[in-house]
Amino acid sequence: MRTERYKIVADEIAAAIRAGDLPAGTRLPTHRELALERGIALPTATKVYRELTAAGLVVGEPGRGTYVRDLSGFAGLEPLRLPAGARVADLSFNQPLATEQSEQLRHALRDLAAEGDLGALLLQQPPGGRTVDAAAVATHLLDRGIDVPPGNVLLTAGAQHALDVVLTAVTDPGSTLAADAVTYPGLKLLADSRRLDLAAVRCGPDGTDLESLDRLARRRKIAVLYVVPTVHNPLGFVLDSAARQHIAALARRYDFAIIEDATYAFLASGAPAPIQTLAPERTFYVGSFSKNLATGLRAGYLVAPAADRSRLVRALRATSWGTSSLATALVTRWIRDGTVSRLEKARREDARERQAIARRAFEGFHYQAHPASYSGWLQLPAEIRSDQAAHRLAQTGILVSTGDAFAIGGTAPNAIRIALANPKIQELAGLLDRCRSALAIT
Repeated sequence: MRTERYKIVADEIAAAIRAGDLPAGTRLPTHRELALERGIALPTATKVYRELTAAGLVVGEPGRGTYVRDLSGFAGLEPLRLPAGARVADLSFNQPLATEQSEQLRHALRDLAAEGDLGALLLQQPPGGRTVDAAAVATHLLDRGIDVPPGNVLLTAGAQHALDVVLTAVTDPGSTLAADAVTYPGLKLLADSRRLDLAAVRCGPDGTDLESLDRLARRRKIAVLYVVPTVHNPLGFVLDSAARQHIAALARRYDFAIIEDATYAFLASGAPAPIQTLAPERTFYVGSFSKNLATGLRAGYLVAPAADRSRLVRALRATSWGTSSLATALVTRWIRDGTVSRLEKARREDARERQAIARRAFEGFHYQAHPASYSGWLQLPAEIRSDQAAHRLAQTGILVSTGDAFAIGGTAPNAIRIALANPKIQELAGLLDRCRSALAIT
């Protein structure tokens, strides 16, 4: 069987990278230069770089070119984890947890053990959860401006599970899933596993470029648009009312569904009404109790159009059948007794304090974040590449996420995302100063 020319060229460059002949940070020829050097067509050169990017060997950066990546393994979508003994701080993932939550859990478990039919928690819940529990979540969502009957609320094992359920139910392999060019990394994993065509919509510090979305929708049939309109992950923006109305209008004009990810929405007080309220017939509103309660609970929800409920239930059966009865009992108990509301308020205050510390630490540099977000986006100077920055920080025991983990397509921003929730707040300033020093930001 004849090997295609692009594959031969890609293998030669890959071998040079792995042998160290092309060290990390080497700028590779442009697509046109590569075509001339190798005597191949320009589309073939593009295929070469696409192959190398998919292999994790190179990264393209808008306006700068294509570079050999640092191969230490601390960058990208699924970076290496430092052993606990070598880890000073994990700033790659947020697991906010208040000191009093262990005692809250202890009391809640005692109460569950002392009342009602404890054996019922050992029984399988119906797909989507019990009506009484869905009603508790529906009541909780009234504070977000969402007013739906319990039948429109399906309980899931976290937001990632909810996203998977929606994509399973409403897309086919090869369908186009549109999203911001910089977006939540878990979406990329789902698109790959569901064999969806992930299409990038331009975005920036102020939000999604809706003209870019319009152009994309005119060129190709979009099945689903994924958006994070309130406290975007990782950029932190909040779309205004006009942008949300525009998205709803485009969805109706081009007949695509919307997944509205509200995982971090609780952090933004006074945010505009959810897109779900503007286009309820086509919006799947996804949320979780990971960031406002605890990541280990793996409890989430999905607000769905009534017309889609039956196929979503089928998808729930196919993916996990249902959710944990114990996790659901804990979450709904904490909704009813006000614990969720109190913890959300405390999280917002805590996040504001942490963001103030981060802004001081990175003063004078391109640091972007919502004022009450648990993460920040640090655009790096041209002389510091994000994969090399992650390697440097890992050598000091600090883990961060690199921009390519959040990027759709072959180009990636030269940036890192810094998660702020895990360290003790008394230690955060010192850790961020260490980051600044390690990155030679002075």
